[in-house]
Amino acid sequence: MRETNTLSPQKRRSPSVRRCTDDDFEAILRIINEAAAAYAGVIPKDCWHVPYMPRHELEDEIAAGVVFRGVEADGALAAVMGSQDVLDVSLIRHAYVRPAVQSRGLGSALLRSLRRRTKRPVLVGTWRAAAWAIRFYERHGFRRVPDEQIDRLLSTYWAIPRRQVETSVVLADQRWRR
Repeated sequence: MRETNTLSPQKRRSPSVRRCTDDDFEAILRIINEAAAAYAGVIPKDCWHVPYMPRHELEDEIAAGVVFRGVEADGALAAVMGSQDVLDVSLIRHAYVRPAVQSRGLGSALLRSLRRRTKRPVLVGTWRAAAWAIRFYERHGFRRVPDEQIDRLLSTYWAIPRRQVETSVVLADQRWRR
């Protein structure tokens, strides 16, 4: 009798996470802009634009120390997550999965990889209206910080426009909450 493995392909083998290189720049930009289309009609209209992230902004983020890691699916880079060490924390920056390959565990694999690589507390900022992103991080043990701390945290650790600060939330892992 032949033994069958009833685990899904994702549970049998965790996706392989790798550090992105300069050669991945175009793919990173494409993934961010393709996945960020989910924000259209959700975030404030004055914060939405096409492309969501212009080339020069991604160049600026990388120059400021954002390091991207990625996961491939179907032979191509399909998900990315940036991290940036700022002062005493690690920030999750620009975490996106191509819509065609969402729900395959790629974002979870990236998040696990980031958390294994740092001993610092991890913070993530996202749009207040991006309920799906908030749920993703909460499923992984992150908790929203109290509203009265959001402005201070975003102003201390991120360099984002004031309007984005006004419409964002911050989630923190258990290291930060200690």
